[in-house]
Amino acid sequence: MTNAENLNKLQVCFTTALGVPAEVVTETLAYNSIREWDSLGHMNLMSELESVFDVMLDTDDILGLSSVGKAKEILTKHGVTF
Repeated sequence: MTNAENLNKLQVCFTTALGVPAEVVTETLAYNSIREWDSLGHMNLMSELESVFDVMLDTDDILGLSSVGKAKEILTKHGVTF
């Protein structure tokens, strides 16, 4: 999987889980910065990321995933390249 494909998959995870258009998903998009990324949206996002990237996020990952940039850092820890 190329870095560009993984970036696209990450963007699709956010748009699917949060129900927002792709242009909303920027590097600086952060938890609770939009009404769609509340606690329920966050859990939907965790499920989507685990499913799409075939990873198992632990509690620290779930609590630490506070932005698109942090999502990339956490997924990189699980072997996903961006």
